[in-house]
Amino acid sequence: MANKKNTWPVLQFDELKDTIYLLHHWTQIIGKVRLKKSSWQNHSWHVTLYVDSQGLTTGLVPYENGAFEIRLDFIHHEVRIKTTNGTQDRFSLAGQTVASFYQQLMEKLNFLGIQVKIHALPNEMPNPIPFAKNNKKFIYQANAAQKIWKALVHVNKEFNLFRSKFTGKSSPVHFFWGSFDLAYTRFSGKKAPVFEADVPNIPKAVMQESYSHEVFSVGFWLGNESFPTPSFYAYCYPNYPEFKKESVQPKEAYWSDDMGEFLLSYEVVQKSSNAEDTLRSFLQSAYEAATKVGNWDRESLDCDFSYFDQKK
Repeated sequence: MANKKNTWPVLQFDELKDTIYLLHHWTQIIGKVRLKKSSWQNHSWHVTLYVDSQGLTTGLVPYENGAFEIRLDFIHHEVRIKTTNGTQDRFSLAGQTVASFYQQLMEKLNFLGIQVKIHALPNEMPNPIPFAKNNKKFIYQANAAQKIWKALVHVNKEFNLFRSKFTGKSSPVHFFWGSFDLAYTRFSGKKAPVFEADVPNIPKAVMQESYSHEVFSVGFWLGNESFPTPSFYAYCYPNYPEFKKESVQPKEAYWSDDMGEFLLSYEVVQKSSNAEDTLRSFLQSAYEAATKVGNWDRESLDCDFSYFDQKK
């Protein structure tokens, strides 16, 4: 029998960084539109984007005349806006700056009758430049965007499989445009100490509500200039001192004091003989470590629906 083909793309930050810069800002603009038009959901779940069959999407967002969707399409490399009234518009990603993207999106939304005004300054970025004034010349590379999206498709699948094994409160698998990562969170059901850390350009009240209860979170982050290594992460809040002393698999996983979480490079997963099993071992072992030090009631929270899968 032939070996299973590894379809996880190779990700090198230096090759992707210009496109990452643009996508980080563009997803912030799109996400802020969803934020302004949506009802507040606990832990800011109403602001996120989702991986879909063509790229990243807002899903349905309510507005005065029904609902609309904004999609970053990484197959045709365009922004597509559709409404439930049957109207739609689009524009190409090629050649866009942050400023031109912002201008075109706002114009298209207005043309479709979607009235929205966002806080037009990036969040969670040092030294942010207002969207309308950011004319930095970065080149959108279609191949880089596709690699990022195809990696997200794989990770989204594995995170959702991991999500299926938990019966307590948990988040969707969703893309946070502030930190530019795909994330998933489980909750113990217990309240947490008040969150006091500062996050750039995020009101403290928002962060305190996001971490109002004990959590275990995993995610996939593409890295940045100071940490140019696409990586998976796992952390808990409260961050118990004993957590970093726990054993997390695979052997390449490590604790970062700077980030306060366990990390596993994407490259380790991508190059392994079975990428899915390697990532699953990281997710499960990190969860077991966090719930051990946090004394979670796993008997009430864990579940196994494999019986139903066998009965399909």
